[in-house]
Amino acid sequence: MPFLDYVLQTPSYGWKDPAGALVKPTSGQILKEFFLRLNLFRTRKNWLPVFSWLKVICLSVFFAMFLIYYLSWWTLLAAFVYGMIIMGTHGTIWHHRYCTHGAYKFRNGFWRFITQNLTINVIPEEIYVISHHVHHSKSDQPGDPYNAQAGFLYCFLADVNHQPIAKDLSEGDYSRVRSLMKHTGVKANTYAQYQQWGSYVNPYKAILSWILNWGFWYGAFYLLGGNALVFSLFGAAGFWAVGVRTFNYDGHAKGQDKQREGTDYNQNDKSINQLWPGLVAGEWHNNHHLYPKSARSGFKPHQVDLAWYYIRMMSWLGAVTEYRDNKKQFYEHYYLPYKKANLNQKL
Repeated sequence: MPFLDYVLQTPSYGWKDPAGALVKPTSGQILKEFFLRLNLFRTRKNWLPVFSWLKVICLSVFFAMFLIYYLSWWTLLAAFVYGMIIMGTHGTIWHHRYCTHGAYKFRNGFWRFITQNLTINVIPEEIYVISHHVHHSKSDQPGDPYNAQAGFLYCFLADVNHQPIAKDLSEGDYSRVRSLMKHTGVKANTYAQYQQWGSYVNPYKAILSWILNWGFWYGAFYLLGGNALVFSLFGAAGFWAVGVRTFNYDGHAKGQDKQREGTDYNQNDKSINQLWPGLVAGEWHNNHHLYPKSARSGFKPHQVDLAWYYIRMMSWLGAVTEYRDNKKQFYEHYYLPYKKANLNQKL
């Protein structure tokens, strides 16, 4: 059995039925699985999903305080820019293009650390990276941890129900997880620690990193704009933390066939290019599924790609030593042939 078939913890309702078709659990089944996996009394190995959602709950308090006490035209603007653009673009730069796909390389650990901590810490790298490899291997097929065809809730709660790594991997298979995560700089548990905690990252180190990151940004925002800025931007991070859980459902057309000729060239799954995620976070998703290892996914002139601009800037500064850019291949194999065929049809 291929490694990516079993590296993730299988939900109680399974990935597919005996005939091989996608299992589409009811909302009740999804919620039952969600709360079961957040039960620390059942097993300490549930700690990472609990930790991930604890951060969301904490950020929701900031968001509520922002709305009640600090809402004004300038704090709303700051929150919009931070939550919609900065947080989204950083997720593309760090979690997506670097941690998962290795689309570029840093000169050293210092620049990697700076990039990792450019924003408020929200998503555990481990939950994102391993599951995203599976997503690309099984896009819109049974086993895809956020298969949009199974519904909104299936995707929205995927970070708990479908994305954590399996808790019973062999030592050899755990080494393969470590190899997929090694370049991220997140220090790994030993195999004995993995057996104890059920995760790649150690809880004590994850919690310390969280405290230091939030402490730094709390202080920086306070010095720049007092509590008004603190609660605005931490609240915006909370809004993003919830909103990002809806992305793959929308980015794969809610499980429907919505691809447009001349816009979406990858037809191996249901991914689509969307204007808003593209403009604010560089997530031209269909392009990305064509060339997942490309550091740029905004290939066409109108496809603004802020994540790519950051990577190019870091390359200019010498902080990034190499990157992949598949724009040329996109034009040669997809865009120009499409334009030529269209022109011939008109003639």
